[in-house]
Amino acid sequence: MFRHPFKQGRVARLVVIAASSAALALSLCGCQTTASSDIDITGSLGEKAEASPSADPRRDLDTYRERYRANPKDPAVALQYGKALRATGERSQAVAVLEQAAIANPKNKALLAGYGRALADNGNFQQALDVLAQAHTPEDPDWRILSAQGAVLDQLGRYDEARQYYASALKIVPDEPSVLSNVGLSYLLSKDLAKAEETLRRAHNLEEKDPRVRMNLAVVLGLEGRTAEAEGIVKAELPPGEATAKVAELKKLLARKEALSERGTGRASQAVTRPNQSAAAAAPPSQ
Repeated sequence: MFRHPFKQGRVARLVVIAASSAALALSLCGCQTTASSDIDITGSLGEKAEASPSADPRRDLDTYRERYRANPKDPAVALQYGKALRATGERSQAVAVLEQAAIANPKNKALLAGYGRALADNGNFQQALDVLAQAHTPEDPDWRILSAQGAVLDQLGRYDEARQYYASALKIVPDEPSVLSNVGLSYLLSKDLAKAEETLRRAHNLEEKDPRVRMNLAVVLGLEGRTAEAEGIVKAELPPGEATAKVAELKKLLARKEALSERGTGRASQAVTRPNQSAAAAAPPSQ
């Protein structure tokens, strides 16, 4: 099977943008740096609301800030304010807001899930694992949180453990593209481009219109030296202007990864795109 020289040298210090959120997915994945970015390699953190980002996150921020100031202990308001802060790049403040809300509402699982995602988005990976483990139970697992836990474990370099969580999520939602995308990014982070491509192609075939999955697949192809194919995927079915922008985004991303890896400053805690990212250290909940 074809192996591009990049895999042996520079992929060892891959840098990914988060996710999508990552992106990530955290979309990544959604661990996205900005609301408009489709790039995220920390993994999709599995929030439904973040699958359709607001057209005006700054307006949302102003709206929810006022509501939060009026009632800072309201878990629903804190969650929305935290999401608005994350969407505008104010990750540390999102963590602070959700931490206070979680202290006031320690049994609210939706709030704990949001707090865990915010911690992961901010690079507090071990703490994120601890909190996410409290956001669901082995008796009543949430596949989105399982996928988010996997994404966090990937950032800690615990790839085998991460894939156990993805496998548990896929038992609940077989062939879920967002989880498969996270699996593909896990292989990318562990420098297995062949498996990364295979898994991301599967996710792409199931959800061809998801721009995050397309970008992730294109990144893998680009790292393998298949630039023309990568560009064709990111601009498929897009208007000319948007297609040009996506190709430019891909080139910029690949160039940045190459430059950072050559300097030896790769950080897995920064993301590409994980669609729509304690007990986590133990075996994942069985389904």
